[in-house]
Parts: sequence; structure tokens; C-alpha cells
Amino acid sequence: MNDTKNAGGALVTASLWLVLLVSAATNSIGQFAGLDWTFRMIAGGISVVCIVLLIVRYIARRRA
Repeated sequence: MNDTKNAGGALVTASLWLVLLVSAATNSIGQFAGLDWTFRMIAGGISVVCIVLLIVRYIARRRA
């Protein structure tokens, strides 16, 4: 196997988790911080996309 490919995969996975945490926190705390509804929904959408991508990556790794 290619070690560079595995290292890049870990970086992408870690980045997805980081973006998920930040967007979920923005979505959750946004109402109390006074963020507009639009920004909270965008943050929620980003969270959903990150969850889907993490699941797809997990399934692809299991099949490999």
C-alpha cells in the first residue's frame, strides 16, 4: 500500500471531523449567540454533509 495515500486519508478524515465539530457547535450555539436563521441552517447543512462524507469514507475503508 501507499503510505502517502494513507497519511492523506487521515488528514482528510481529521479535517472532516474538525469541520463537523465547528459547524455543529455553530448550529447549536447560534440561537443563543444571536446568529441569523440562515447562518444556522448553513452550518447545519455543512454538518450533515460532513457526516455523510465520514460515513462514505468509513464504508470505503472497510471494503478496501
